[in-house]
Amino acid sequence: MKRLLLPALLLFGAAFAADEPKTVEPPKEFVLFNGKSLDDWESVDIGGSGVVELEGDVMIINQGESISGVVYKKAAALPLTNYEITLEAKRLQGVDFFVGLTFPVGNVKTCATLVCGGWGGSVTGISSIDGFDASDNNTSSYQRYEDDKWYAIKLRVTPENLSAWIGEKQVIDEDIKGKKIAVRAGPIESYLPLSLTTFNTTSAIRNIKLTPIVEKK
Repeated sequence: MKRLLLPALLLFGAAFAADEPKTVEPPKEFVLFNGKSLDDWESVDIGGSGVVELEGDVMIINQGESISGVVYKKAAALPLTNYEITLEAKRLQGVDFFVGLTFPVGNVKTCATLVCGGWGGSVTGISSIDGFDASDNNTSSYQRYEDDKWYAIKLRVTPENLSAWIGEKQVIDEDIKGKKIAVRAGPIESYLPLSLTTFNTTSAIRNIKLTPIVEKK
C-alpha cells in the first residue's frame, strides 16, 4: 500500500504545482531623463526655437518664437503601444502650452501630442483626432496652471484608448478605435515620434519615465 501511495502523492503534488499561478514580474521601467544629462535627447530648431539646457537636475526648454523642444533619440527601443509616460513639469514664463508631449500610437508614423496649457494657457487635450485639434475634440478641457508650480502628468496609450491625468485628476479618457490619429500639420511634425515641446513658453521638466503596460489575460 505504501508503495502505491507514494507515486500517487507525487502525481498530486505535481498537478497542484502546475495549477499554481505563475509570478508575473513587473514591467521594466525606462528612465527617459535622469536629471544628469541630455545625451538621450536631440534639440530641434525649426527657426527661432528656444535653447534646451540642463539646469541642476531639470530640463529647461527656453521660450522661442514658436515651438521649442527635444526629440528622444532612443525611441526605437521603446514600446509603441500599451505604455505609460509620466513626468513632472512647470511653466516658468509664457502664456501657451508648457508641455507638448508627442508620442507614438501603434507605430512611429502615427503619433499624437498631449497639450497642456495651450491656446492662451489653459486648454488641455490631444492633437489630433479625426483632424480636430486639442481645442476642438472630445479630449479638450480647461485646466488652471499656475506659474512656477510642479504638475505631475501621466499619459496612457493602448490600442483602443488614450488617457491622461494631471495629478490625481483624470482629464482625458478617449476611445480611439476606428479614429484617425495624427499630429497637427505644421512644425510639430519635425518632432516625431517621441518628444517634449513648448510654444512661446519656458518650462522646466523632470522625472520622465516610460513604463510598459502588462496586458491582462
